[in-house]
Amino acid sequence: MASTDRFGYEWDKYDFILPHYEEQFLKWVYPLQKEDFKGKKVLDAGCGMGRNSLWPLKYGAEKVVAFDADERSVKAARRNLSDFENAKVDFGDIYTYNPNEEFDIVFSIGVIHHLKDPKKALQNLAKYVKPGGKLLIWVYGYEGNEWIVRYINPLRKYIFSKLPVNFVHILAYIFSFPLYLYVKIFPQKRPYLKQLKGFTFKHIHSIVFDQLIPEIANYWTKEQALSLFEGLKSIKSVKIYPVNNLSWTVIGEKIESN
Repeated sequence: MASTDRFGYEWDKYDFILPHYEEQFLKWVYPLQKEDFKGKKVLDAGCGMGRNSLWPLKYGAEKVVAFDADERSVKAARRNLSDFENAKVDFGDIYTYNPNEEFDIVFSIGVIHHLKDPKKALQNLAKYVKPGGKLLIWVYGYEGNEWIVRYINPLRKYIFSKLPVNFVHILAYIFSFPLYLYVKIFPQKRPYLKQLKGFTFKHIHSIVFDQLIPEIANYWTKEQALSLFEGLKSIKSVKIYPVNNLSWTVIGEKIESN
């Protein structure tokens, strides 16, 4: 997976789970609600430090299996989920990972838009959705992020993604300080900026850092995000939902066996 080592550095440094993350998670998995996870088996593909696996466990999931392709991320996730006997964290590649079981809900949050071959990853994940189960992804949107695509993305692609990740961590302060002051001092109308207003500086810096480090970062239009599920013959009833008018949640259902 592209940028695996760089994200491993991030999740090793920013392995904390904040209460704000639950609000984000519920936005990312909408239209699923807390009760949809109760008693269900869940697969978290590209789990990072485990922040998105935690909430299904708290909502009463029967079992959560999470995996990531970086050992530091796996270690952080195991630490964060250590209170739950029904949680399992594996080392695995999203293109080839085989959990040897099927799940009611398979999700991949914030991962697919960083991949060289997103459709190949989804084809693999679709195999492990139970008939009648859900496959869900959350990805960056183009709509609302045009300025990032125009100004920040070229900097990330041609400069920041080429630099040593620890150096990018320092350079990220150039963007973090102005953003932190802006959201704290001025009234905010956009939902995401309102959300940032309640975040600590460390959290905001981690978000900025996260934006600068990957080799690949796709910002997809609504049509492009929907097209990721094309070719998944076993997945039907695909629907798409905007998140903060900046990103997309795409969800489909596995065809029932005859």
